[in-house]
Amino acid sequence: MKQVVQNYKTGELAVLDVPVPGCKPGGVLVRTAYSLISTGTELMKVSEAGMSMLGKARSRPDQVAKVMQSVAVNGVPATYRKVMGKLDSYTPLGYSLCGVVEQVGAGIDDVAVGDVVACAGNEHALHAELNWVPKNLYARVPDGLEPRHAAFGTVGSIAMQGVRQGEPQLGEVALVIGLGLIGQLVVQLLTAAGVRVVGADPDPARCELAERLGAAACGDPGSAAVEAAVAELTDGHGVDQVYLAAGGGSNQPVELAARLCRDRGRVVDIGKCRLDLPWNAYYEKELDVRFSRSYGPGRYDPEYELDGRDYPIGYVRWTERRNLACFLDLVARGKVDVDPLVSHIADFDDAVETYRSLKEGELKAVAVLFRYPGQEREAQAPVLSVPAVRRSGEGVSAPSRAAGTPVRLAFVGAGNYATSMLLPHLVDREGVELATVVTTTALSAANARRKFGFAEATTDLDAVLGDKSIDAVFVVTRHSSHAELTRQALLAGKTVFVEKPLALTEDELAGVLAAVEESGNDRLQVGFNRRFSPLLQEARKKFGTRTGPASLRYLVNAGRLQHGSWYLQLGTEGSRFAGEGGHFIDTASWLLGADPVSVYATATSGNEDLQVLLRYPDGSTATISYVTTGAPGFPKETLDLVADGKVLRLDDFVRASVYFEKVAAGPKKWVSSRLPQARDKGQLAELAAFVRAVRTGGPMPVPLESLVATTAATLAVQAGLAGGVPVTLAAGR
Repeated sequence: MKQVVQNYKTGELAVLDVPVPGCKPGGVLVRTAYSLISTGTELMKVSEAGMSMLGKARSRPDQVAKVMQSVAVNGVPATYRKVMGKLDSYTPLGYSLCGVVEQVGAGIDDVAVGDVVACAGNEHALHAELNWVPKNLYARVPDGLEPRHAAFGTVGSIAMQGVRQGEPQLGEVALVIGLGLIGQLVVQLLTAAGVRVVGADPDPARCELAERLGAAACGDPGSAAVEAAVAELTDGHGVDQVYLAAGGGSNQPVELAARLCRDRGRVVDIGKCRLDLPWNAYYEKELDVRFSRSYGPGRYDPEYELDGRDYPIGYVRWTERRNLACFLDLVARGKVDVDPLVSHIADFDDAVETYRSLKEGELKAVAVLFRYPGQEREAQAPVLSVPAVRRSGEGVSAPSRAAGTPVRLAFVGAGNYATSMLLPHLVDREGVELATVVTTTALSAANARRKFGFAEATTDLDAVLGDKSIDAVFVVTRHSSHAELTRQALLAGKTVFVEKPLALTEDELAGVLAAVEESGNDRLQVGFNRRFSPLLQEARKKFGTRTGPASLRYLVNAGRLQHGSWYLQLGTEGSRFAGEGGHFIDTASWLLGADPVSVYATATSGNEDLQVLLRYPDGSTATISYVTTGAPGFPKETLDLVADGKVLRLDDFVRASVYFEKVAAGPKKWVSSRLPQARDKGQLAELAAFVRAVRTGGPMPVPLESLVATTAATLAVQAGLAGGVPVTLAAGR
């Protein structure tokens, strides 16, 4: 079998062929499916191995002390031979994995061959194809939990033990210093326990990721933002607990902990950071400093770990193994989400190159997984079915309307987008009556009524859906409610305009289409407005028809979100790309005149900066670069379409141009005739087309099949990120 090893003397990393371990009594032989690289602990070990002998000594003074003691007892020559022999040997790496039980040793009756287990231990859960794991260092993986997520079990147990040492209580406030892998898990565990969390890390991407995963606010440890957030959440008293999940030689974490902790608060050290405690600061507040020992009670006890002697639950409630099982249960039930932490999945055979990329900073990651041979089936391109649109009978035609009567519209939701980008285009439109606005709070409904002249304002959605005089309903609420509100409105026989996204999950999309089939009402429009932009429409016309495949590049400089934005509520509102990525996929598909047949997505650390590659039936491709880390002064959207010796260029809906291959006659370049005073991204034309369809009963502006295909492709992006392979979009039947 193969195993990742390192020579601590030379720093050499290798994947060696080594003998298969025997299946001893009291444990199981596990074939690894995925193992997790600890980007903190393991990279520190790898970096130390590359140091000079003096550097190694400086980094490990504890080992130097042991050497000096050996010199005093055994003499210099014997000690030298002993130390060099130990250094010049291969040592294993890894301590967190998930795999399948291949053989069961004597005395084991809680798992069977074929069971999926998560394993722990730096001597038993190694980066190796096969591992022998004693009873108290594995736990069965709950049904439905993916192996790559179960591979987080050990680091999850480390984070969980740290949280248990802090003894958090409902309603308390905690500060997590260091938002690497362990820190991100601590944030989620505290949030699940009803604790409000402030995070501190110098990396803005990690701060934003922690906020998406539940932190109330995050910022640089040296900034005033962290102190301000703590003051606001605690009324100036300071946090109840501080969790030190940082590494390195700076004493800033313990000093920050003292400054922001309340009187008699608790400081828990989980990472390996410098701990020169400022005596006065800790004494004056009588701070309780605690250490968290790895995975939990049982760690470093050979009778527990090797002999399988459990501690009575009445005396030790949470042991290593029980922590491991508890963490797996939380992930399986969706209380902790590890998927956004996966920055990269590498094949096990590429282990050496992966460590090199991490060490040299080429691969910036929160968590990296090794995928082992035998997982090809899981790694094969998954298929996401694009649901077929079915209509009962001939479908429901638009309700007949008396000539000259206005189109009566109802708005469900009156937030910022509705009031700034939609309602201003409708309030004075001839033949349109803003009949009713529905919001969850009475005051927001009253404000919308006052500003835009709605005839009525209400919080009763059912009354609006039951009002036969309402011709169309606009759904402009938070993303998580779009699909259900659209479904209800379709069943009520209304024409529906729903802002993107139409759905956040395959089940939600299926529910909308089930409503179409049940009611026969397919009069639906999703707010994909860019295809209606006059500038892009004109450029597409100048570009002309295509004869060969095209290449399209779309750069979206999305920028960072402000702290507290509901877009960061990943658990309920989906990712940012899930929320607005449909805009860009729809635009690409409209320009290419087809729906995509496959999607490949990859992301930087934290899954914020995405590269999405779409493939189309005629061989055309579209690449969407969705980035949040760019300069705010750079244009938000730039697009290039190349085919047949022509190039279409769109510059942020301000200017468009088309370049032509050199020909005998005709222009070589077309440039838009004028620069619009404001970026027209198509909302005005989109609403005009929608109102016209409602008024005349004619076809909807965009075929429902296209809306469904775009939504399915957007959903496939998340599936592609999770699997690291292309997702095939197959037409449903």
